[in-house]
Amino acid sequence: MAKRPYQPKDFFFKKAKESGLRARSAFKIDEIARRFGVFRKGQVVVDLGAAPGGFLQVILGEVGPTGFVVGVDLAEIRPLGRPNVKTAVLDVLALDFDAKLEALHPGPIDVVVSDLAPKTTGIKATDEARSLRLAGKALELGRRRGRPGGHFIAKLFMGGGFEDFREELRGAYEDVKVVRPEATRGASMEIYLVGLRRRAG
Repeated sequence: MAKRPYQPKDFFFKKAKESGLRARSAFKIDEIARRFGVFRKGQVVVDLGAAPGGFLQVILGEVGPTGFVVGVDLAEIRPLGRPNVKTAVLDVLALDFDAKLEALHPGPIDVVVSDLAPKTTGIKATDEARSLRLAGKALELGRRRGRPGGHFIAKLFMGGGFEDFREELRGAYEDVKVVRPEATRGASMEIYLVGLRRRAG
């Protein structure tokens, strides 16, 4: 059976445009938020890999005007016109990343969100390893600065090393869910891991 061709203007693309969302991927974080209740008013959230800003739009709606959101990416993010969001062009793998992120928000973080994805090579093992490295960097942030009882969401490619990463996440969070949001493209290997209620200490 022939694989269905990629259709950029699919249902979620059209729905995003109609809703004023910057990317169809916004529906992924929206589904995760609804299913697991990870966001609430007044939270501090860090969104890694935030361009073009679709996740940020949803998260800002969830945390409300009393919340605070930081979005970083290698690409510049157009201003969202809200006083309670800061964005910056940062490389999460750079040696000075932690210091620069702390300058944007020095306090504890309620939810770490990572939609980071590597530039793919087409070599499955290489792409999986790069994806895991990015997810690992997000988990480091969650462990180091995440508030006890807070949550974690990270995209990664299913494959080698996945089970080890899931076990690592289970060591830091009380409950771990594996999610493939409805808005994920059919041929995509990506999934999301959701860590609920960060363990104290």
